[in-house]
Amino acid sequence: MVGGKSPGERLFNLSTFIIMIILMIVTLYPFWFSLISSLNSGADLARGPIFLWPREFSLGSWSAVLSDTGMLKALWVTASRTVIVTVVSILYTAMFAYAFSRSYLKGKKFYIMIGFASMYFSGGIIPSFMLMNWLGLYDNYLVYILPSLFGGFWNVIIFNANYKALPEALFESAKIDGASEFRIFLQIVVPLSKPVLAALAVFTAVNVWNDYGTTLYFTQSNDLQTLQYMILRLIQSNRAVENMMSLQGSNLAVSALLNNTKGQGPVTAQTIELAAMVIASLPMIIMYPFAQRFFVKGVLVGSVKG
Repeated sequence: MVGGKSPGERLFNLSTFIIMIILMIVTLYPFWFSLISSLNSGADLARGPIFLWPREFSLGSWSAVLSDTGMLKALWVTASRTVIVTVVSILYTAMFAYAFSRSYLKGKKFYIMIGFASMYFSGGIIPSFMLMNWLGLYDNYLVYILPSLFGGFWNVIIFNANYKALPEALFESAKIDGASEFRIFLQIVVPLSKPVLAALAVFTAVNVWNDYGTTLYFTQSNDLQTLQYMILRLIQSNRAVENMMSLQGSNLAVSALLNNTKGQGPVTAQTIELAAMVIASLPMIIMYPFAQRFFVKGVLVGSVKG
């Protein structure tokens, strides 16, 4: 319709707007619920859930989490491994993909076969545990770094599609001017691939930040625990006490343990658990608005062959 939108288009836009609002509420409210619950007094929270605002505002749980040396150490382990793995993995995978994208790479079919095989088959937990133990990486900080340096063949495919979209004449001109492959990669390919690099860096950072499996399977030292693993232990310990209470309802010792877990003061295990969850989520939430502009462009450019 010329000069305005038809009733069908208006109905479609209105329904889309309503669905998006509902999706935003469903997506954001769990985080908001965790935030206001962590800022509420634990004793008051034990009387019933809150929905919009804290009934009894308290910073005790946040103070307890941020002053706990174990939590701060776990935060340092998580943050350091995220930064190291993200930076090194993206650069290493980008360099591998650049070599993979060159038509004159020898043994290309072999790399393709190995790469695609790694996408469909994995060694499993037990072989991986035996390998890490044999390499001396068990209960070692390097277990967080070395196995994650290669970003996966799916990232190679995205990088490869992005490199293929670059004009071949650009590479030929650089070679005529005497540039080496390493210089072409650093001074031409990397600047032209910033959206893809940024998008995959965000995906890698989120994946590494949220990982707790590596701590669970390959470490046992308290000094190597990550923040997500500590939160998992908090949640499991609270649920374990509740399960014991359901099985041993008349046991006074278990009842006392449950009361301690539920808490009678401003800080309880539940509010500490929620505060730790919110604190663990904040870095990724802060990072997303700055990186969001790279998502669509980066993934689209890297996924469509030019």
